[in-house]
Amino acid sequence: MARQVVAAMMQAKVVDLDAEIAVSAAQLAAEAKLPMADSVMLATARLHGATLWTQDADLEGLADVAFIAKSAR
Repeated sequence: MARQVVAAMMQAKVVDLDAEIAVSAAQLAAEAKLPMADSVMLATARLHGATLWTQDADLEGLADVAFIAKSAR
């Protein structure tokens, strides 16, 4: 399982936080009343044409977000 996770992570793209992402994130935070960290992740995904997959309920229902509820254990 760990090898599969690492293999998937190796396919990822690392993106620097630049001014465009920061401004977009600040607008998202204000408009959607999101925490700044969530806004940075969503702004980054949107600017790169990606879907943000998350279990963070703050992002549930937003465009470009695929929300998966946490399972109870």
